[in-house]
Parts: sequence; C-alpha cells; structure tokens
Amino acid sequence: MKYVSLSLTMDADHRHPMHQFVVEHDGYEASYLVRGNEVGADVQTLLFHVDGYPPDPYRAALERAESVVEYAISTCPDETFFLYVRDRPSETDRDLVDSLLQVGLVLVSPVAYRADGTVELTLVGPGGTVQRALDALPDEVTADVREVGAYASRRLDTAATLTDRQFAAVSAAVECGYYDDPRQGTTEAVAARLDCTPSTAAEHLRKAEARVMARLVDTDTRQP
Repeated sequence: MKYVSLSLTMDADHRHPMHQFVVEHDGYEASYLVRGNEVGADVQTLLFHVDGYPPDPYRAALERAESVVEYAISTCPDETFFLYVRDRPSETDRDLVDSLLQVGLVLVSPVAYRADGTVELTLVGPGGTVQRALDALPDEVTADVREVGAYASRRLDTAATLTDRQFAAVSAAVECGYYDDPRQGTTEAVAARLDCTPSTAAEHLRKAEARVMARLVDTDTRQP
C-alpha cells in the first residue's frame, strides 16, 4: 500500500472563498480539514482547525460566503480555533473530490489549505490508482507530487498534529542539534534557519512540543 502527498494549486476564481480569505489576510497560516461528512454532497458537513487569529474577521467572512449554510466557532488557548461548517461545494470542489476518490484512493486527514494558496493532502491506496487520479483532476487544478512511498500511519499522523510552521521549526531544531544530548543547537540557530526572531522560534518549538506530548498521552493505550 502506497501513499502520495500532493500540493494542489488553482487560481483565486476557483478557490473556496474561505481559503481565499486565509490567502489575503495576515495572521492566518492555514486551515486544516480534520473531518468531513457527506463530502461532495449538495451540503457537506466539515470540521476545520484554523491556525489563525483573531477569529472575528474570519467569522465576518463566513457570514458573507454564499456557500456557507451554517457554522460554529470554538476558540483554543493557543490562538487557533475550530470551525464546524455546513457548506455547498462548488463545481470545482465536486470535480476535485470525484477525481481523487472515485479511483479507490483514501484521503488522509488533515487537508491543509495554506496561506500561499496551495492545498496539501495525502492519499493512500494501490500505486496504480495514483496516476489515474492525477489524470482525472479538473483542468483548473494543477498538482505537484511532493512525496510517494510506503504508507506509515504513525509517521504521517504525528506530522499532522503540527502546523506547517511548527513542523519547520522542529525540523530546523533537529538539524542544528537543538535536541542533542548535550544540546548543540540554540533557539538563535533555529531562528536563523526559519528567518524569524529567536523568541518566535522558541514559541513555535514550545507549541509543537506541547501538541506532540498531548497527542502522545491521548493515544497511549497503556494502563496507569
């Protein structure tokens, strides 16, 4: 069984208005689709984790979006929020879902709608189905294959707990020896790789570590 990680691009006219909001507004890194019911139906029910703040401008954009039927927002202490939304998919949305799922591939959560306008996702299934899915993509969607390999759910799920920026910070920290024993790297070295301030790098690392540790505790099946 194989997995393929794709980065999809489309122009603003075919992008969902809430994804376009993330693209156009500072402070919103990405929105992550973590669950979906009736995807591709006339009205689909979706749960997103939005890495952005504050939520009020996002809420105002939801009110303006004609495709949104109903929504609810729940804020998190780390300046992110969850979004429950019932939404009418566009024709491009329908064609995209059909092209990816009709050939027998499984979509692995989360799907990342990033601030650079790309949509990053991972599909799992027999290797021969991947090319058929790519061939069936709508003309207005361009796909770049980022990674292909044997499916390893623990590795993919662990990475999925972090935002893109947090994952980049952890990767930079590992590369510069920040987690070595004894420690070789510093937050200044991580910051240099990320092109940010040391305090920002430290904050990314702190949030990443908190998310990974919380996920580890939640998924540990050992009895106390």
